[in-house]
Amino acid sequence: MRQPGEMCLTRILAQRVERIRTMQDFSRRGLLKATAAAGAGTVVIPGITSAEAPNAGAAGAASAASNGPGSATCEPAALTGRIVRPNDPGYASASLGWDELFAHYPLVIVFAQNTQDVVNALTWARQNNVALRVRSGRHSLEGWSNVDNGIVIDISELKSVRIDTDSRTATVGAGLNQLEAVTTLAQQNLAVTTGTEGTVGLSGATLGGGFGFLTRWLGMACDSLVGAEIVVASGAQCAKVVQADLHDNPDLLWALRGAGNGNFGIVTSLTYKVAPLKSVAYVQATWKGIGDLHGVFDAWQRTAPITEDRLGTQLEIHKNQILLFGVLAEGSPEEAKELLAPILSVGNPAVTTQVGGWGDVYAGFQIPTEDEPANWKFFSQFTRKPFPEEAISVIASFMQDAPTDDSNFFTQAFGGAVRKSPRGGTAFPHRDALFYSEPGAGWGTRSGQPGVCDPLTPQAQAWIAEFSQALRPYVNGAYVNVPNIGMQDWETAYWGANFDRLREIKAKYDPHNVFQYEQSIPPAS
Repeated sequence: MRQPGEMCLTRILAQRVERIRTMQDFSRRGLLKATAAAGAGTVVIPGITSAEAPNAGAAGAASAASNGPGSATCEPAALTGRIVRPNDPGYASASLGWDELFAHYPLVIVFAQNTQDVVNALTWARQNNVALRVRSGRHSLEGWSNVDNGIVIDISELKSVRIDTDSRTATVGAGLNQLEAVTTLAQQNLAVTTGTEGTVGLSGATLGGGFGFLTRWLGMACDSLVGAEIVVASGAQCAKVVQADLHDNPDLLWALRGAGNGNFGIVTSLTYKVAPLKSVAYVQATWKGIGDLHGVFDAWQRTAPITEDRLGTQLEIHKNQILLFGVLAEGSPEEAKELLAPILSVGNPAVTTQVGGWGDVYAGFQIPTEDEPANWKFFSQFTRKPFPEEAISVIASFMQDAPTDDSNFFTQAFGGAVRKSPRGGTAFPHRDALFYSEPGAGWGTRSGQPGVCDPLTPQAQAWIAEFSQALRPYVNGAYVNVPNIGMQDWETAYWGANFDRLREIKAKYDPHNVFQYEQSIPPAS
């Protein structure tokens, strides 16, 4: 008898064949011919390069001159950059996302090497009426940075870095991932808030809000964003480059700070206000089993959000252990352990400490992608009041029945600088939360083949859906960087009272709703 996984794989292969046929139909209608027509005019750069985004200055000026706000037409566009099509040898890996649960087969993938490549790709997509998606780190947790039979505009190879130590600003290409950003800034003893997973794209994390170990000290990642270069739709068919900062298009900067992921345009570079940071103290504590969960969690939630702002912590609960991580900016291990004493005094945890540069510490706790499960599903939520005992019991009950050892309940302490909005404000609304949390299910072995149905998938998805539902009385809101396709009232869950203003800004910068996906912001009518 065929096993469930084999049946799923057979179905996926059949779907893949049908999609290839569909793409061949597109080719016969001329769209793939249009990509090939780029030919001699195309700059195709093999491999990954560090493209210098400053070339966008001239590109932006030329684009703005020919494609002004009122222009209806522009010259026919050709795709440029590193282009991957379905028949190319690297297509399978180029179309694969971090979460292998999702399978999509785009018509063409453009790896931009500079901002003009992005302008060309967006213009080409509009002129040929092709669906588009924007991609950087490939960590879109519902697979929305990819699309069937459309164009994926990938900016992951825009990796320029310009640091001004006098003004303490850093302008970086939107293709940097978080590990690259942390380690590059750390070489100059500088830092900005990022999430904890290094392979996540810096731009995607920032534009959705962005938080991690430095959040309570430096605020959200989007709070440090002081400028961005962004390619937007122009006229009926065109594209142009605009700047968003406190002086130029400040309303767009406000929107990018928490709602910028693929809603208004394609961000090609970001400018951050960075902070000096020479060293951190890193603490990890491990409790065997989850027998101490009530004591550990309650001590953590009542101290971590109100302790010294320099201390950022996260709690991670697995079916067979509890993990506490703490990072103290410009502090010693002894000081960090003293601040964590209310939590560390519960039970008998194994505690390790380290002191060093933030880049080295951050790189040290990364897990290689190949060692992670292939499939993931998360539910995001914010908490404004401490969990009562019954909520902690819900966590304990579900974690005892977790489908895999990698599945977990993850938390991050808020408070501190999160409660202060930067000059110009942000679209991120969850500043009064005590902490952020998410149940997460991880399962399956990485194969490099997207959409292969693991026999554990139904169990894992049912477990996390029931877990999330059981916690609903104790949480509210959701995090746009950790979306859920089936969420009701997602507009207010992600952005609260800011949603109406975001729709107005969408209508200003993308009135034709060029940038759309399953939970994108619609323009105000």
